[in-house]
Amino acid sequence: MYDNTFSMVRLIALIISIILQIIAAVIALRFMKLTKYRLSWILLSLSFVFMSVRSIIQLFEFFRGTPSYTWRMIDEWTGVLVSIMIITGVVLIRELFSSLKRAETDRVRSEKRVINAIINTEENERKRFAKDLHDGLGPILSTVKMSLSSLTDRINDQSGSVILNNTTHLINEAINTIKDISNNLSPHVLSNFGLASAISAFTTKINQTRAVEIEFKSNMEEYRLDNDKEVVIYRAVCELINNSILHSGASRIEIELNKHQKFVTLQFYDNGRGFDTSKLSREDTKGMGLSNIETRVKTVEGVFILESTPGKGTSALIKLIE
Repeated sequence: MYDNTFSMVRLIALIISIILQIIAAVIALRFMKLTKYRLSWILLSLSFVFMSVRSIIQLFEFFRGTPSYTWRMIDEWTGVLVSIMIITGVVLIRELFSSLKRAETDRVRSEKRVINAIINTEENERKRFAKDLHDGLGPILSTVKMSLSSLTDRINDQSGSVILNNTTHLINEAINTIKDISNNLSPHVLSNFGLASAISAFTTKINQTRAVEIEFKSNMEEYRLDNDKEVVIYRAVCELINNSILHSGASRIEIELNKHQKFVTLQFYDNGRGFDTSKLSREDTKGMGLSNIETRVKTVEGVFILESTPGKGTSALIKLIE
């Protein structure tokens, strides 16, 4: 009775083993094309095939009752062959992993090149548009202003003088607006004097509007970074300030830009209403501004960390190597 039960269990195990090994062999053989028929994967695939063959031999021996010496030798040498193929395949499969790693590295580099090209194109278009505004429309308005000034002594009517003064005032406002737009598109302070000066000028302008109080500190007044890094950090600061003003209801913002040995860090904090950062993981709610900051910072080998809690404000950290 015991022998019959043992034999039945062994038979079931052999059948299950054969089925699983055949399935594994078929899957492995189908993957050979994806691995571009590398020797390592071919050997591992064939080892699955021979393992199933060996199990079939064992099943045949089971039904024979008493296996012959020839079948035993075939079974044992098949096991040796399987072991050799597995060991060789495992040794050679390092080449496959190295190839996958190189492909991933190439993909990341390619993505960075594309993103850098997009950013550079965007900045170049900003500079071109800012120059066209400043050099094209600015002189025209200045000429109109001079023409109106020449009419001052020729208008004796009081209402005409009021209209002329109002028109001159509007032209002055238009000229100042063009200068502001041009500077926001491509701040000359950033290219001429550096990141710390550009952020200081931008925050000073915001403070004059009294929309929010901004405190800016830095130990980089005389220090310059690569142009790409300065542009990325400057655009990030502008976006963070814009988010605080438009969405957080903050009354105070603190910004620190510092250089510590080989690292440059920008720390940002506002006392606004804050938000649940877990919602940013959902594509339908993730702000494009914050996503753009993260993408831009990655292109210069930096990290962007954002922390916020409802009712406790928002803080952000940008860290990169100089």
